[in-house]
Amino acid sequence: MKKYASLMLATTLAVTGISFSGNTASAESIDGLENKINELEKEQSELKEQQGSISGDKSDTEGKMNENEKEQSTVDSQIKSIDDKLTKIQNDIATKEQEITSTNDEIKKLEDRMIELKEEIKVLKERIKERDELIKKRLRAIQKSGGDMKYIEVILGSKSFGDFINRSSAVNTIMDQDKTILEEQQADKDSLEANKAEVEESKASVEKKKVALEGQKEELVALKDDLADQKDQKKTLMAKLEKEYTDLEEYKISLEDEQQILAAQAEAVEKAKNLAESEKGKLEQLAREEAARKEAEKREAEKRQAEQAKASSSKTASASSSSSNSSSTGNTSSGSGLFIWPAAGPKTSDYGMRHHPIHGIDKLHAGMDIGASTGTPLKAAATGVVIRAGWMSGYGNTIMITHNLNGKTYTTLYAHLSSTSVSAGQTVSQGQNIGQTGNSGGSTGPHLHFEVHEGGWNAAKSNSVNPMKFF
Repeated sequence: MKKYASLMLATTLAVTGISFSGNTASAESIDGLENKINELEKEQSELKEQQGSISGDKSDTEGKMNENEKEQSTVDSQIKSIDDKLTKIQNDIATKEQEITSTNDEIKKLEDRMIELKEEIKVLKERIKERDELIKKRLRAIQKSGGDMKYIEVILGSKSFGDFINRSSAVNTIMDQDKTILEEQQADKDSLEANKAEVEESKASVEKKKVALEGQKEELVALKDDLADQKDQKKTLMAKLEKEYTDLEEYKISLEDEQQILAAQAEAVEKAKNLAESEKGKLEQLAREEAARKEAEKREAEKRQAEQAKASSSKTASASSSSSNSSSTGNTSSGSGLFIWPAAGPKTSDYGMRHHPIHGIDKLHAGMDIGASTGTPLKAAATGVVIRAGWMSGYGNTIMITHNLNGKTYTTLYAHLSSTSVSAGQTVSQGQNIGQTGNSGGSTGPHLHFEVHEGGWNAAKSNSVNPMKFF
């Protein structure tokens, strides 16, 4: 895991072991500052590498977001196309249903016509039956009278030409009537069969049409169901893409936050390096002055050696001066490795894995929670440099401070604040009021969320540790 490092400006002199006493400078302090400058330059190089890596991640994330937006646009167009098809199919189904209704009406009319025909057939059958009886009677009468010969006898039996004409006309009339009866009988039978065949054919045709329409409707309904399934799949895909885009957007924001934090850390390291170089220059100047003073003392001592009476006095003064310098050189400051409780209130949630109260999933709780009401004064847990003071996604109003304790770098984070009273780049002392607790960001109630990271702040929380070990 890459190390995020920064140096506390306020305690640089104490950490590097610089000490002054009058015009005396410690050579060891100069070496310590030289080492510290080298360490700071190494940290600057690491920070630049980390900044380049984050820039690459951000660029890659933005590319993924662009691809996601394109895919969302494509899926949205597909959903609209499916909606258009569904609308058309729904209209087609409605049309088919209307046609089926019309066909049912037509079938009903034909069925009614069949009922009417049955009545007509009944009447025709009665009429045919009566004609059959009449024809049978006529045939029997003809058979008994010898057929057409009787008609000739009637004609030949005429008493006069006029009687002949009358008798011929009568015979023709009788024969025409017989012929008419037979023709009517055949016509009725033909009409009956034709009407029956026509209605049955029409009904069969209409029923066939109905079957075809119902088949077409079933196909349309199946297609509608298929399109509805496709639409559901596209909506599921769209929801997935939107979730991915939200995750990418949050990750991009976290990278931007990390960029700002790294920039603040780099600025803090640069300030520390400049201060160390400045103090090194001062110490080197003091060392040169010390060397010149000792050279002058040496010449003075050699001069006094000629005077026996004053030699003892000169040695005593020199020993006193040496004792004073030795005491001054050993006066180094040591920093505290402990944090103070940052806000008045009890611990309400521990560091570690837990079921997130907002997101509803198991994830790392990278700090601890302190039950503090809104407006409770917030204290710096240790002396350090503020590297961030402002809004952070999920954290709300947030302060981050980098500390150097016993030669090791730590970053503390204070989240969900109602207000902040410090700014990035500001040096703060342990116990200094830096803001007020609150309920901003992703919070279910007023409290202080407090994190400790070994090194610089890490968005992945991989270097977070249990804060309780520092109290």
